[in-house]
Amino acid sequence: MSDSWYKVDNVAKVFLATASQRDPRVFRISCTLNEEIDPDTLNEALRSTAQEWPQFQVTLHRGLFWHYFESTDQLPTAQPETKAPCAPLYTPERRNKLIYRVTYFGARINLEMFHAITDGNGGLLYLKSIVRNYLALRHPGEMENVPSPNSASAGDMAQDSFRNFYEGTKRKKSAKKPKVYRPHGFLPYSQLQFFEGHLSSKQVLERSHALGVSMTSYLGASFMLAIYHDMPALERKKPICISLPVNLRNYYPSETARNFFNSVCIAHTLTPEDTLETVAPVFDAKLKEVLKPENIRAQMDAYEELEHIPGIRPVPLVIKNAAVKFFTKLEDRHVSAVVSNMGRVSIPEGMKPYIHDFAAFSSCKTLFTVVCSYGDDLVLGTASALRSTAILQRLYREFAKDGLDVTLYATEVER
Repeated sequence: MSDSWYKVDNVAKVFLATASQRDPRVFRISCTLNEEIDPDTLNEALRSTAQEWPQFQVTLHRGLFWHYFESTDQLPTAQPETKAPCAPLYTPERRNKLIYRVTYFGARINLEMFHAITDGNGGLLYLKSIVRNYLALRHPGEMENVPSPNSASAGDMAQDSFRNFYEGTKRKKSAKKPKVYRPHGFLPYSQLQFFEGHLSSKQVLERSHALGVSMTSYLGASFMLAIYHDMPALERKKPICISLPVNLRNYYPSETARNFFNSVCIAHTLTPEDTLETVAPVFDAKLKEVLKPENIRAQMDAYEELEHIPGIRPVPLVIKNAAVKFFTKLEDRHVSAVVSNMGRVSIPEGMKPYIHDFAAFSSCKTLFTVVCSYGDDLVLGTASALRSTAILQRLYREFAKDGLDVTLYATEVER
């Protein structure tokens, strides 16, 4: 591989400046097959897949003015899963290491990536490539007509789409954000607890349509109500704000495998009389408004604008990082929880008989849920830094009351 290097993108800078012991900015996507994993075959598939995806075979370095990625000839090795999900991947001391890991457990393959390298969309494509190549080795002849998910050119996949699509649109000055309710009471030792909830996509869609809202709005409103009922009485006048990452590839003709997303926020102040019937339509109307293409484009440009301010480049990295950390902390005060809907995972017909399900998680500071569906299986992967499980207990109890079939798994933590 050539000795190429490239600067990290705008979102990656935030992840690098704000990674911590509890939230090391790692996300995980898993694929469970209908058969036990064979480690030797997985490693063979992983080595060939790595060569198809050179933009992930990089190490991360810290310069005087910016971080940058450098290509490496190191090849990844899949290991048995022994650590908790989303364990740290990058520290400045661990230089010259790949910033993703592949592990396996039973029939499951896990891909964990440091968020500076890519987003959930890029990670999912990479995992699908690993799984396709693994199945091709395990079932010779069965995958011959199954294309690789990696169809874009190397240049398109390595593109910094924030920079590429920046148009300098001026955004209307947004109203001052209110201080919102933030759940509190954290687990000791920087731990996170993980919950994997399985619902029926069909049932959730039927329920959402009955309320006249999208599935994302149904789930977002359900989280708002669960949080509201766990709020101390004195804090119930504060709005609850759900942050929702948005895949910008839906708005721009980009095939990048690097980060390319923004987050929108839906805030609402609830009352004791509120129910799903009253909250979901409000959530849906607000979501439709922020997702209008002109609003998304203006927000993307506002985010990238900092990169184009004269005089920013020569500022030493240590000062830039301190500033990013400070402003991210201010932004965090306006978010109660994150719900990231990755949507339906589509795979070629030839792979379907071998795949049982997909699931995803992201490390977080408070409460972060990644939603994805495969077939009729809708999976909610929640990472929680909270000592209390009351919000999630309430959420799933209400799902069950709403007529949904629910299966829930959880990890154990030290209390």
